[in-house]
Amino acid sequence: MKNKIIYIAILAIFSFNGFSQTITKEQKGKKEYDKYAYIDAIKTYERLYEKGYKSPDMLLKLGNSYYFNADLEKAVKYYDELYATSPDQEAEYFYRYSQSLRATKDYKKADEMMAIFNSKSGNDLRAKLYNQNRDYLAEIKKNSGRYKLENAGINSKYSDYGPTFMGEKVVFCSARDTGNFSKRIHTWTGEYFTNLYSANLAEDGSLGEVEKFGNKLNSKYHEDTPVFSKDGKTVYFTRNNYLDKRGYDASKVTLLKIYKATVDEKGKWVNITPLPFNSDSYQTAHPALSPDGKTMYFASDMPGSFGKSDIYKVAISDDGSFGNPVNLGNTINTEGRETYPFVNGKNELYFASDGHPGLGGLDIFGAKIPEDGIFTKILNVGEEANSPKDDFAYIINSETKRGFLSSNRDGGEGSDDIYKFIETRELFIEQAIFGVVTDTNTDEVLADAKITLLDEKFNKIAETTTDAKGFYEFLKLEPNTKFYIKAEKEGYNTKENPVITGKEEGRTELNIDLEKTAKPIPVGGDLADVFGINLIYFDLDKWNIRPDAAVDLAKILDVLEQYPTMKIDIRSHTDSRASHAYNERLSDRRAKSTMAWLVSKGISKDRLTAKGYGETQLINKCSDGVPCTEAEHQLNRRSQFIITEL
Repeated sequence: MKNKIIYIAILAIFSFNGFSQTITKEQKGKKEYDKYAYIDAIKTYERLYEKGYKSPDMLLKLGNSYYFNADLEKAVKYYDELYATSPDQEAEYFYRYSQSLRATKDYKKADEMMAIFNSKSGNDLRAKLYNQNRDYLAEIKKNSGRYKLENAGINSKYSDYGPTFMGEKVVFCSARDTGNFSKRIHTWTGEYFTNLYSANLAEDGSLGEVEKFGNKLNSKYHEDTPVFSKDGKTVYFTRNNYLDKRGYDASKVTLLKIYKATVDEKGKWVNITPLPFNSDSYQTAHPALSPDGKTMYFASDMPGSFGKSDIYKVAISDDGSFGNPVNLGNTINTEGRETYPFVNGKNELYFASDGHPGLGGLDIFGAKIPEDGIFTKILNVGEEANSPKDDFAYIINSETKRGFLSSNRDGGEGSDDIYKFIETRELFIEQAIFGVVTDTNTDEVLADAKITLLDEKFNKIAETTTDAKGFYEFLKLEPNTKFYIKAEKEGYNTKENPVITGKEEGRTELNIDLEKTAKPIPVGGDLADVFGINLIYFDLDKWNIRPDAAVDLAKILDVLEQYPTMKIDIRSHTDSRASHAYNERLSDRRAKSTMAWLVSKGISKDRLTAKGYGETQLINKCSDGVPCTEAEHQLNRRSQFIITEL
């Protein structure tokens, strides 16, 4: 099925009678194009092109013809020439040109065309998505490498696509020649109309011999994309508007509709009826069911759609009746094509789109179905599953991780082929951050602490409070992502810790300890330890107060001002270089220098004592004769502030 627009219109045959003799070749091509008879239009225009007859309109029609037949590499040829000779085109041309360029992996030029599309298209959702996802290729790369994919082994030289699970079988659509007496050729693709086929599914994902499925379901025209109820007794499928006879819209085009059938006691499909939300004025197609069977998802261009086809959902009641269709909204749907929905056992929606940034043509995307029905994020499933061509009709068994998809990528056997795959890493991996908040000094758990989850730009994501056991947690977080956890409690200093969630499904632990704002001040304690004040450092052979030391001394000054009865003993130390006598004199000068600085700031000399200890109290290995770095020696050049009285 080369054209992945959700509809496969059966076009009325127009008779030109005597007028046909006077229609020029270009006019003939235009009429065939406007009828969507793209195969004939391409041939007519190409014959003119080879003879040197060219016009902007003809180049546009040729490019569009190949675009809509998913031959994007050939579309680029004509879009290139049109842009070179007549660049002032409508916005939609630049979007199609960009999509076609992606199929040739010319992403730089594709982005240039998207920029022009963006400037011309105003509020088009596709333009907004492009602006919001300029690094979309990096995102796709991040999600790639998750599939082992190969030909499913059931493909023909025609179009094979749209697989679905039915117990131990896979049912799919094919345009292969089945030897029927009446062989109808589709005007767009030049292939036979598609019917339903099946093949047995083995545990290793391989498929058996292909056979025609459910003759009662197959008509003279198109059938595709069935989905079966859990008990296998009901099927919903897509068919041209044909039951006992063909139906048409106002333009004499036979549209697609979704039909329902049930199986009788003999195992035959009976009671084929159209669903109530079908219409002769718009398309409905490609049904999918939620795991509980209570919701149907489908594609349609019904009024209220954002684009050429949107994904909708509709409730199914216990009595089999249907509610009103609901559009999934503009997080899922764009002005482009969103189609071929599928819902796996984990309630994740997968669909094909050419409106969201991708590798070219239709790409497969996934989204977790939210409880409130409001989608907020979708993900491209990555390479292997996606290619520069059309990739669509994705299905997967959530338990075995085996599935199938359809694609017209290079190297296939027909115009569309079915590929089987194994998913080696899930697309939607959830992480959690949890932990316990305690008191730094007592290890007591802290209940009712406010815990805030922030993103890497410090934007607030969520907030909670610790329970009676000091426990907190945040669920449903992105894997391999940096967050910040801020912990606050009255009487304690606020703390903000970074944390990166794990790469795989799981939980990331982050325990937090908080210090009390007001701390006990014991006699004999060092203010540097009690108040977290940095040590006062001196340069080699110097005793003057360095600027960085002045900052720390200001903290000591503030403490002494807060506690006017406090007395301290200032103790200065040197490293082991130079003689013992020299170091003792140097350290004593440093202690006196420190005391003098505090006195100069208003502290009474009676509250201060100062003494130098030289190299007698080293805090590391750097004694005489031991080789050490300058940084190691500097650790020994320090001052302490011991509380002697309160």
